[in-house]
Amino acid sequence: MTMKLAKTIAIALTAVAGFAGTAMGAGAAKHPMQMEWSFEGPTGTYDLASAQRGWQIYKNVCSACHSLKYFRFRNLAELGYEEDMIKAWAAEYTVVDGVDDAGDPKERNGLPQDAFPSPFPNPEAAAASNGGAVPPDLSLIAKARHDGPNYLYSLLTGYEDAPADHEAPAGKSYNPYFPGGNISMAPPLMEGIVEYEDGTAATEEQMAKDVVNFLMYVAEPKLEARHHMGLNVLLYLLVLVVVLYFSMKKIWKPVKEGKNFYKK
Repeated sequence: MTMKLAKTIAIALTAVAGFAGTAMGAGAAKHPMQMEWSFEGPTGTYDLASAQRGWQIYKNVCSACHSLKYFRFRNLAELGYEEDMIKAWAAEYTVVDGVDDAGDPKERNGLPQDAFPSPFPNPEAAAASNGGAVPPDLSLIAKARHDGPNYLYSLLTGYEDAPADHEAPAGKSYNPYFPGGNISMAPPLMEGIVEYEDGTAATEEQMAKDVVNFLMYVAEPKLEARHHMGLNVLLYLLVLVVVLYFSMKKIWKPVKEGKNFYKK
């Protein structure tokens, strides 16, 4: 019975290993590069200058295909932008605000309280403009993807020529960090595609780092407040432990000294 069970387990493990190998060969992605980010760790904070440059990249490059449906223009104030500037940016966009008496959509210029509108009226139009693939919304992508910041950075900087044994369909680009290697999105970042307002050199690596910082902020705008609260809680617990320790020592000191509380 023991030999039969061992044989069964061995066969099962072999089958699983074979299946895993086939799956990895068919669609495995290269492990993302591991970068250092200012927002990592319990005391992490956002690099606001980088996030501001990342907003510039999103506005001038990414927004042509990707939406930010959970992020509102007014949230840019937390990155240090003035209200007048935010109003001007919002007004550059057209948003649908209900319907008129004939049932047709009413359009108006964007306002700070509006979410970023999608560049496409519907998923079908988005797919038709992007080789059959619908560009994902970027509001939460930095948190939704495993190892999100490193994945996004690697994806943005990882485009290369396909290996000789890799067949890329027409209209697809090769990126080893994307499952299967074939990605509908063409390389979005090219050196000098934007001119940074603060004079920073717009290299591919710098732009990728900046837009990741921005997207991480979009996905978790309260990260710094959460870190601050966590440290305050730890400090409170530390003080509480010290107070309780000395209180217990004082309470139990007579007992340890052998004093009789009931002696008259």
